[in-house]
Amino acid sequence: YECVSVLNSHTQDVKHVVWHPNQELLASASYDDTVKLYQEEEDDWVCCATLEGHESTVWSVAFDRAGERLASCSDDKTVRIWRQYKPGNEEGVACSGTDPTWKCVCNLSGYHTRTIYDVAWCHLTGALATACGDDAIRVFEESASSDAQQPTFGLAAHVPRAHSQDVNCVAWNPKEPGLLASCSDDGDIAFWKYQRPE
Repeated sequence: YECVSVLNSHTQDVKHVVWHPNQELLASASYDDTVKLYQEEEDDWVCCATLEGHESTVWSVAFDRAGERLASCSDDKTVRIWRQYKPGNEEGVACSGTDPTWKCVCNLSGYHTRTIYDVAWCHLTGALATACGDDAIRVFEESASSDAQQPTFGLAAHVPRAHSQDVNCVAWNPKEPGLLASCSDDGDIAFWKYQRPE
């Protein structure tokens, strides 16, 4: 391997990185309470956006299937949903130059009692799963009547004692809808079959 670029945009520990599903775009989550987005310009990677709003460490980020929205989770016990607005968008959200603007359109708060360590967006169903320091797993579904500018998500499933210690990570199976894996400080990996409420 050859290191082709090093980014030091964050001021503290970087906890997570994830690629956009279909663009040359990278997102990072940090102890400095921010999410940053990077794109390649003239053979180098540069920070093109900083998403501010969390009040403590951002532990993880996940794009939706289309890559138009990004979920972030934090030590502040919230999940934030950010939406991409391109220059000239119909909604009138201001953009600088040719770079899109990312705006927080939803804040899921009041559901978690401790740090949220991971968030996973299912690209098959659109469900959001979280891994939490309260030993629980939660799944959120977007409301059918949800407005794209102000989406609403409801708690669809909650497993209070999914593990005997902190849940560190959750991952949806990319081919089987509803199959979720979780792992924990308790040393276990668990598999869960989530079925959408009728």
